[in-house]
Amino acid sequence: MTPADTGASTVVDASSAASDSLASSDSRMAPGGPGYRRMSFALFLAGVATFALLYSTQALLPLISGDLGVTASDASWTVAAATGGLAVFVLPMSALSERFGRRTVMTASLAVAVTVGLLVPFAPSLPALVALRAVQGAALAGLPASATAYLAEEVRPRALVTAIGLFVAGNSVGGMSGRIITGWVAQEWGWRVAVGVIGLVAVACAVAFRLLLPAPKHFTPGSLRPRVLVRTVRDHLANPLLRRLYAIGALFMTVFGGVYTVIGYRLAEAPFSLPQGLIGSIFLVYLVGTVSASTAGRLVGRLGRRGALYLGAGTTAVGLLLSLAPSLPLVLLGLVLITAGFFAGHAVASSAVGKTAQHGRAQASALYQSAYYVGSSAGSTVGAVAFHSGGWAGTVGVGVLAVLGVVAITVSGSLAARRQAGDAPVKALSLSR
Repeated sequence: MTPADTGASTVVDASSAASDSLASSDSRMAPGGPGYRRMSFALFLAGVATFALLYSTQALLPLISGDLGVTASDASWTVAAATGGLAVFVLPMSALSERFGRRTVMTASLAVAVTVGLLVPFAPSLPALVALRAVQGAALAGLPASATAYLAEEVRPRALVTAIGLFVAGNSVGGMSGRIITGWVAQEWGWRVAVGVIGLVAVACAVAFRLLLPAPKHFTPGSLRPRVLVRTVRDHLANPLLRRLYAIGALFMTVFGGVYTVIGYRLAEAPFSLPQGLIGSIFLVYLVGTVSASTAGRLVGRLGRRGALYLGAGTTAVGLLLSLAPSLPLVLLGLVLITAGFFAGHAVASSAVGKTAQHGRAQASALYQSAYYVGSSAGSTVGAVAFHSGGWAGTVGVGVLAVLGVVAITVSGSLAARRQAGDAPVKALSLSR
């Protein structure tokens, strides 16, 4: 059974001298090496801007509902439209990054997204707001897949999980800071000013990103021909391991999208009745996600990929059940566990995609991101509908079903790997005859 099948860490070659020689001849970046810190910080800032913009309305949904006179499920479309736009356009944007370069596409995507972000506060109605958010999500589609492909090409394999974990950690910081800032600003000046402030923060992150990110040294331009793109996508979808990783990313994000879309409504109602500023501060639990994502590499080294996924799913499930309690401390503990489990699982699955794909890495990552944000849109919408019909328990029920899906897929992967390992000696014996 190969390391790729089991998720276990790669076995170190018996010859340390040969290993050292290979490492020294590898010109890609590694921790402590030239450019690595700049690259890590640049992509961290890109992650901050991406999640801050993408979910800028999520903590403000109760205020948007009141201001525009719409229901929770209607207001949730301001989140679903952004994540849905990203899901639809991430594959075409990844194709552009194969042709024009990762850094170029990421820079252009951020530029468009922050420009739209400065227009969002002036949306006169819910349809206009949803349309702007969809455009913003489509623009942001150039970030996730291109960033993962950039890292897979420019960072040494043993440092890849850690590097992607830092990018995902930037996502968590962006999601947390965006919600906290919008919560307190909106409490004083309304949701429109709050969203405008997030736009200005994203502008600063975008400028710093472009100044800091090192130019790629290992990028080889690909083709924009539709036939080549279709063939590459078909190859990735034919890979059973990649299919499982895509489904796992979508299901994890279904939980996360549903919980954080609805939690503001729950905390604003009895028995909690929290003000908007405090509701925004709840998102400080994202710091837990920052830690769990950045330590995903060590987690995989100890437990293997599937072990880390089981741990992430189990942690998320326990958090969901705890959040049912009518006690604010228990609800907060539940959110902590949900956040830790989600970010760990996401970092493990997304880094495994980069390692598994042997060609067309941007397309492989794009398919993962597309599934991931389809899960976010589904979670936001279905979670809000479930909350409207069954309260918080309905939203938790949706999340538990998604977690069970993660476990089932991971188990099926383990069984498939065992069958493959069992068939190998038989095939070898038949060849020898």
